[in-house]
Amino acid sequence: MSKHVIVGAGPVGREAARLLAERGEEVVVATRSGTVPGVAGARAVRLDASDAAALSGAAAGAAVLYNCANPAYQRWAADWPPLAEALMTAAERTGAVLATVGNLYGYGAVDAPMTEATPLRPNSVKGGVRARMWQDALARHEAGRIRTTEVRASDFIGPGAESHLGDRLVPRLLAGRGVQVLRSADTAHTWTYTADVARLLVEAGSDERAWGRPWHVPSNAPRTQREAVADLARVAGVAPVRVGELPGAVVRLLGVVNPVVREVREVAYQMESPFVLDSTAAEHTFGLRPTPWDDVLAAVVAHYRRH
Repeated sequence: MSKHVIVGAGPVGREAARLLAERGEEVVVATRSGTVPGVAGARAVRLDASDAAALSGAAAGAAVLYNCANPAYQRWAADWPPLAEALMTAAERTGAVLATVGNLYGYGAVDAPMTEATPLRPNSVKGGVRARMWQDALARHEAGRIRTTEVRASDFIGPGAESHLGDRLVPRLLAGRGVQVLRSADTAHTWTYTADVARLLVEAGSDERAWGRPWHVPSNAPRTQREAVADLARVAGVAPVRVGELPGAVVRLLGVVNPVVREVREVAYQMESPFVLDSTAAEHTFGLRPTPWDDVLAAVVAHYRRH
C-alpha cells in the first residue's frame, strides 16, 4: 500500500480517489472544505493547496500527488499560477510524482485532430495559462527536480461535470423541451468521460513510462452537439427535441452579467470548427479504451434523474 494525495474533489478527483481506495491504497483528498463526499476509504484534509508548506506537509511520504483542482473559470489567470507553483514545490520537496489533469486549451485553434505532438500555440488567456503550467512542470522534470505527467481531456461529459452537455441542457431534454447550444451545433467535437480521465490519471501517476510527457485521455469518436443531443434522447427513452444555436448577440449580452459566459467567448472557437482529440498513444501504451458512448450517456441521464 502506498500513499496518494489528490488535490480537488470534483468528478475526476472523486473518481480517482475511489479507484485508488478500491485498490487498497492510502488515499488523502485535500480540499478547502475538508470534505470528500461519497468516497469510502478516502481521508479528507482541509487546506489551501496554494500554500506550498501546507500541501508539502499533507503530501509527505506520498508516491503520487494528483492535481485535480478546478479554480473558478473566470479566475484562472489569477488562481492557477500560485496553485501550480505550490503543487510543483510540494512534488519537489516530497519526491511524489506530480500527475495533472489538463485540457486542450494550450493547443489553440487547430485544423486537424490533436495529438500529444501538436504544438502548444494558445490563442486565449486561459490557453496561455494551461500551456505555461505544463511548460514549467516539464522544465523541472527535465532538470531532474520533479517527475511529472499530464493527462489532457477534451470537454468533459459525466455525472456532475461542468459540461456543454450538462446542467443547461439535460434537464430540459428530459422534460421534452428544446435546447440551445453554442454555435455550431453541427461541427465534430470530442467529448471525454470524467471516469476515463480518472482511469488514465491513476495509471499515468504510477507508471514511469508516462512521466515527462502529456497523454490524451481515451475518448469516443467525435459527435456534433446535435448528434449528442439526439443520442441523449435515445438513451433516455424520450422523444427527440429541437436543437437551436444561441445567437452571438445573446451570448455577448449574457456575458455582460455572467462572468463565466464572458470567459467562454474567448474559447468559442472550440465549438465553431472541428475540435477532435486523438488518444491513440494512451490507448496503445496503457491498454485503455474509452467507456462505450451509450454507457457514458446512460450514466449522465441516471445522474440527472436522481437529482
